[in-house]
Amino acid sequence: MLFGALLLFAAMIAWFTALMMSPHGKAVADGSEHVRTTVVIFVRNSAIGTLLLCALSAWLLFPGRRPKWPARDWALIGLIGVMAASSVYELFWLRSVVS
Repeated sequence: MLFGALLLFAAMIAWFTALMMSPHGKAVADGSEHVRTTVVIFVRNSAIGTLLLCALSAWLLFPGRRPKWPARDWALIGLIGVMAASSVYELFWLRSVVS
């Protein structure tokens, strides 16, 4: 369970970094359009990495035999659900930016 918590923390860092680097809106300065594709690739890879880390941490945090803490379980399910849903949204949104 400790390694699952560590992976969940890594997923939170990857998710938050990709969220902060998201290229929503117009380019900040003229001539910076070439950077946008690099940021899109970074956000795409971070979203995929977040999904993989969320899946692996959920698998490790919810073993067959564990203490029954319903509040902890619901909080972890909510956190993993929000990160996974926003990562999937980012992947679909990035398709509209690149196309």
